[in-house]
Amino acid sequence: MQIDEERIDEAVLALLWLTLHNECRAWKGFDWATLGRLHAKGLIDDPVGRAKSVVLTEEGLRQSEALFEALFTRKD
Repeated sequence: MQIDEERIDEAVLALLWLTLHNECRAWKGFDWATLGRLHAKGLIDDPVGRAKSVVLTEEGLRQSEALFEALFTRKD
């Protein structure tokens, strides 16, 4: 099976929106490789550390909200 990491990254970024708190922090209970890729893309601050949450950048917040709406809302 060939995994599309870009689609995985998009899904995780969208799910980070779901756990958003304090306006820019989200729980980081996702795969470390994925969080590392999101950090390399400039969408989240460095996920390494003791904190149980990660800070989304301004661009990360924008994309996270857009992806959440595209992937997880009904179009009724």
